[in-house]
Amino acid sequence: MRDHFKFKASLVNVVNSRTIRDTCWWPISALESDAAKPVEAPDAPEAASPAHWPKESLVLYHWTQSFSSQKVRLVIAEKGLSCEERDVSLPQSEHKEPWFMRLNLGEEVPVIIHRDNIISDYDQIIDYVERTFTGEHVVALMPEAGSPQHARVLQYRELLDALPMDAYTHGCILHPELTTDSMIPKYATAEIRRHLANATTDLMKLDHEEPQLSEPYLSKQKKLMAKILEHDDVGYLKKILGELAMVLDQIEAELEKRKLENEGQTCELWLCGCAFTLADVLLGATLHRLKFLGLSKKYWEDGSRPNLQSFFERVQRRLAFRKVLGDIHTTLLSAVIPNAFRLVKRKPPSFFGASFLMGSLGGMGYFAYWYLKKKYI
Repeated sequence: MRDHFKFKASLVNVVNSRTIRDTCWWPISALESDAAKPVEAPDAPEAASPAHWPKESLVLYHWTQSFSSQKVRLVIAEKGLSCEERDVSLPQSEHKEPWFMRLNLGEEVPVIIHRDNIISDYDQIIDYVERTFTGEHVVALMPEAGSPQHARVLQYRELLDALPMDAYTHGCILHPELTTDSMIPKYATAEIRRHLANATTDLMKLDHEEPQLSEPYLSKQKKLMAKILEHDDVGYLKKILGELAMVLDQIEAELEKRKLENEGQTCELWLCGCAFTLADVLLGATLHRLKFLGLSKKYWEDGSRPNLQSFFERVQRRLAFRKVLGDIHTTLLSAVIPNAFRLVKRKPPSFFGASFLMGSLGGMGYFAYWYLKKKYI
């Protein structure tokens, strides 16, 4: 008989990696049609061949536009792992719902479930996937410990993970005047202000309805208010963008060093050597987000960092990046359209509402088609 999982204030101190067998519930996905049942995985050796891993053995709760989620999904795709992905829509506030709060004690996406493990910390997820899924047919993204390449990957992982990408994202949306050719629609500025203003009220309501989760909810409120004050400060945004330039200068110099070290060789050069590593995954995801925010022309497309530009062009051609991030110009549509259909599924509109929705989606598709045709043809 499985023990009942009691939610207390002390649970906030529980480690992120927990066992499913200690719970009496199972987290459902954001879609109402998903079954609320545990994922059963056979007892297989940790380093088994991918052919022996059942499809349901790895479950990822994520959000398409979440930067941390994107990096985890890229790692999984680069390693060629089979994974069941379940969207947790941040615009629809699904990450604030009790079932998800119970899943990870109030933290954000991503969350991964494998066998008896629930892991809700981004860094721990990547380390777990890299450590657990190994073998002859699985790509290793971390070089052998003790090698110069291993030290470089650790160095640039720390450097890139320290970038305040959340602040860049919110700051560029709230202050579009600091960007050039941003792919975020103009209405997003007003929408994010409205969303942030309503978020505190929503959390207070959920806190009242789910008192057993009071501490995680209140923690979210404090973090939210801190973000509003910090990310809306244009002076702070300019400061961290200046610091970003210094980080990219360091990476540009490192890429130049790789060229000199491997001059005359035919291998494809990456940040830490000839092998594609976790550092390249993180750098590629970072540049993709900066491009989406409208910062690429300022930092590398103006010719100031040619090695960085060359790296970004090459990493975008990789199968995993195309699979996870798609075309940079359709990134927003990949989030908007699925959410529109999910909203309709939950709250079916009237005939006129449905007509308006389908017309809007059709219009979006039409303009996206002509935009891409003009750009590429």
